[in-house]
Amino acid sequence: MVKITFMGAGSTVFAKNVLGDSMCSEALADCEIRLYDIAGDRLKESQIMLEAINRNINGGRAKIKTYLGVENRKEALRNADFIVNAIQVGGYDPCTIIDFEIPKKYGLRQTIADTLGIGGIMRTLRTIPVLEDFARDIEEVCPNAWFLNYTNPMAMLTGYMQRFTGVKTIGLCHSVQVCSQDLMKSLGMEDRLEGRKELIAGINHMGWLLEICDKNGNDLYPEIRRRAKEKNQNEKHSDMVRYEYIDKLGYYCTESSEHNAEYNPFFIKSSYPELIDKFNIPLDEYPRRCIEQIQEWNKRRDELMNNEYLTHERSNEYASYIMEAIVTNKPFKIGGNVINKGGLIENLPHEACVEIPCMVDGMGINPCRVGRLPVQLAAMNMTNINVQLLTIEAAATRKKEHIYHAAMLDPHTSAEMTLDNIVKMVDELIEAHGSWLPKFK
Repeated sequence: MVKITFMGAGSTVFAKNVLGDSMCSEALADCEIRLYDIAGDRLKESQIMLEAINRNINGGRAKIKTYLGVENRKEALRNADFIVNAIQVGGYDPCTIIDFEIPKKYGLRQTIADTLGIGGIMRTLRTIPVLEDFARDIEEVCPNAWFLNYTNPMAMLTGYMQRFTGVKTIGLCHSVQVCSQDLMKSLGMEDRLEGRKELIAGINHMGWLLEICDKNGNDLYPEIRRRAKEKNQNEKHSDMVRYEYIDKLGYYCTESSEHNAEYNPFFIKSSYPELIDKFNIPLDEYPRRCIEQIQEWNKRRDELMNNEYLTHERSNEYASYIMEAIVTNKPFKIGGNVINKGGLIENLPHEACVEIPCMVDGMGINPCRVGRLPVQLAAMNMTNINVQLLTIEAAATRKKEHIYHAAMLDPHTSAEMTLDNIVKMVDELIEAHGSWLPKFK
């Protein structure tokens, strides 16, 4: 029996997708599912929902167990084959609010703040200590398990686990598998989607669509570039930043424009406030989403909890397909986050966490060598990798100076703030986060 442990099972809708997907797979349908969380009410809600799905889509073949609190974590992990990680340390209130409001006092505006920038740095530093605890338990009670990380900041958390623990870790995002599909649909090129061939590589949230051809091998990029430029010139839409990437850098990237607006010094500039409107950039987007998601969950809770006929259709999330491929030894290709060991992408650092094609089968998850990125794309990735590596260094050494260094080298932060104010802001953030962060020296 395959044993799947879901860390952060109070993420009810996401648990529905990943674990519902697993129940839809014949190879995983008889699995044992362990739901782990530190919030009892959300854990119970996920249990009720998943038990209904289990009854309705596979006759109750899966066995569902719950584990509440740190004291039960080790038992939730014992002998697990796969561990899905979807935790958020500190939540919206207080930590996300702190990550937005204190930088705003210094004139630093953000959109999402969960991957890079000062928000991504602080989120990493409060999450890694929890992952360290997970890793110690995993190494003791399920050393052969695969750790499937969905928690952001993806590159920093996955990179830490892969470099500083013995846990077999892969980082998984939602954006790779829909990147070209969403682009083509938005440009009115749906008729060329079927049978397309593509190559995506780079880093998480800035993986580049390097090649895309139709089923006959015809390069689609010339038409994509023409249409994207024309659309940006003639209409206001939600993906203007990435379309500007196509125009100025030559290539599209995986994650949304609201994310990418804050990964560089180009778009959110207090000295050029008109760029916010020009590129349709939603400042403070993540807090707004958090509030909306809380309200939406309060509306949907009863629907999901009380629906005895609740069912599920398999999504495009990678987790169940990875588990299925490893269990059955039937190959499946994913876009995964791995350490750039041996120069899988030649012109990025070997210790960086890169997002590249990986083949999955009974031997595990096997990264594919990509070669060199176009130099401008590697340079863009490096501006983010600098921050990632320094933040990981801060987490590993507990040295405050490396938090300063990470913030100083963040492209958006450094474009807006002086060095002295960056130090002041970091100190204020550390104080405000209090016990959510470890002690730094």
